Amino acid sequence: MKKLLLLLVCLTLLNLPVLAKKPYPVPPGVKVPAKFTDQYIEDVYDEYKKVTDESLIIIALEMLKNTDGDFSRKAILGYNLTGYPIKIQFKDLASLNKSYANFDAVGWKKKKKLFIYINPKHQTAPPAAIAALLSHEALHQDEYNSLSEETFAWTMEAVVWTDLADVYPECNVESNALVKRENTLKKLFEKGGHSPKYIKKAVYQNKGYQGLPITSPGFKEKF
Repeated sequence: MKKLLLLLVCLTLLNLPVLAKKPYPVPPGVKVPAKFTDQYIEDVYDEYKKVTDESLIIIALEMLKNTDGDFSRKAILGYNLTGYPIKIQFKDLASLNKSYANFDAVGWKKKKKLFIYINPKHQTAPPAAIAALLSHEALHQDEYNSLSEETFAWTMEAVVWTDLADVYPECNVESNALVKRENTLKKLFEKGGHSPKYIKKAVYQNKGYQGLPITSPGFKEKF
């Protein structure tokens, strides 16, 4: 009798519908462009589920399509030096290192896997600003860094934000901390005649980058 009951239970479980996992919704108060509906996010979720469960990040990654930041999007999906997708999540950066507490984001390598950790204070940032930030962080794919690498990454971020701010003007919420960062980079980029001239100057003067070498693998000084 027990065996029969066990068999019936197993058969019942096999016939139960499997609930598909859904990404976490966009936080309340975050304004996203109308086309990024819940259905839109569900439709593209399979492409990004190894990277994130956050709808806000999924929207940001989708925004990188057809921009200079698409290189970074593909790197995040696994087309990078490790060959693995880059996991993205909001995380208390001080838990990694106290000196990172006020950073906006950190690229991290653990064994053979890459991670992008975003400061939780940006959980309500407009997705286009997060997209620009990700286009920067995805360029850091190993344990080495340099002034040239940071200059390239900051310039990529400025280029992407300049494009996305035009396409999605509703994301240019000037009171938002991350948007303020992006607009500062945009101004430096435009001041340099759409070149890295002033971004490079800012990178070289940044106290957080003191002690970095001028070059690193894949990034030679050419600005």
